[in-house]
Amino acid sequence: MDFTFKDEHIAFSDSIRKFLMVEAAPEWLREIWETETGRSRELRGKLAEQGLTALSVPEEFGGIGAGDLEWVLIHQELGYYAIPDSLIDTAYLATYLINRLPADVSLKKTWLPKIADGSARIAVGHPVNPMVADAQNADLILMWHDDEVHALTKDQVKLSFNPSIDMSRRLYKVSWTPSDATRICPARLGKQLWDGVLDRAALSGAAQLVGLAQRMLDLGIDYSATRKQFGKAIGSFQAVKHHLADVAVKVEFAKPVLYRAAYATEREQARRGVYVSHAKLAAGEAALLGARKSMQVHGAMGYTWETDLQMFMKRAWALDSAWGDRAFHKKRVAEFILSDGARLGPGETFA
Repeated sequence: MDFTFKDEHIAFSDSIRKFLMVEAAPEWLREIWETETGRSRELRGKLAEQGLTALSVPEEFGGIGAGDLEWVLIHQELGYYAIPDSLIDTAYLATYLINRLPADVSLKKTWLPKIADGSARIAVGHPVNPMVADAQNADLILMWHDDEVHALTKDQVKLSFNPSIDMSRRLYKVSWTPSDATRICPARLGKQLWDGVLDRAALSGAAQLVGLAQRMLDLGIDYSATRKQFGKAIGSFQAVKHHLADVAVKVEFAKPVLYRAAYATEREQARRGVYVSHAKLAAGEAALLGARKSMQVHGAMGYTWETDLQMFMKRAWALDSAWGDRAFHKKRVAEFILSDGARLGPGETFA
């Protein structure tokens, strides 16, 4: 079995990295976050031109029709550059949900082409997250209710803003009343769809956390190469090297777990949820360690608004608890490991 990514996956990921390096500089992201909406039509338009909004949309609706394995590398890049939640919620999660609705639902024909061309923003509400990201900016809000899928517009809901430590996030409590008019999928099919949304959202969070861990490691390396003590760059001191090496090891150990989860998700394997939870935990550990160690390298400067490190730390802290906190994902892994007849060990990893 070949576990490497295809050349076209790597090439697309490389092109997105180069694009974000130019178009998503930290100073510009901060300017966007300080606006009322926290979002930029200009940036969304450029992301659409790169094909990101069309990535999951089927070709018949104007998209590319890519899967979870293509997305996992892109999620890493979006995490590295701290791109806000609304792109992933619309282009990955909402597209997955809408595309799997029964064929006679007109929502597909209405919204999938708009997602592909970047003209629509869609928010997704799931019970594992008490707040809905970007509900105020959404053209459509997809909500869970007793495993049913409901579609609402902003005039059908009441929104209450909830501040986040991560300034890139726009979180809202959504108050609404389910009805036959808003229901687009019954619970019988809806449960399967919502389980798929939860696993894909957690997988995306894990990939972004790996990207964030790498970004904070790079920031620590850059700072240690320029900051001097006793006439030498602090990066030349053994203790500082150990800090950064610990983070590098965590990142590299998290990657195969993440890619295994993406493989299982794309193929809808029975253990998909366990692998995704494992990936979320491993990626979260790497990101939290990256935040702590890079902070120690920066010293108190790392907390200040003037440095870029603080914005990546805050995003890592927020993402670690999004779409299931550590207790939630540890429980899912424990239930599998401690179950009767659980098949464990290296020989069972890809069974």
